[in-house]
Amino acid sequence: MVQVAAALLFALAAGLGVTVILAMLKNNEDAILSALLGEGAFPADTAPQPGSAPYKMTLRRSSARRDAPRPIRAAARMQPAISRAA
Repeated sequence: MVQVAAALLFALAAGLGVTVILAMLKNNEDAILSALLGEGAFPADTAPQPGSAPYKMTLRRSSARRDAPRPIRAAARMQPAISRAA
């Protein structure tokens, strides 16, 4: 009886897995097939090109560093109890 229940559970899980794979293929068929054929996610002419960016973005400098007070952790406040048990 337990073996029949395990077999039914396995069949249900396998069916669910096949359903998920088919749903993924339905939604992303073009991307999956192009990746399998070796074309990649981007066509060659629109792919990101290596090298430096055409323009640089500079970050804004802050005037001074604002340090927030940090709370004392509970572990640092407790003194460890030293045991002399042998």
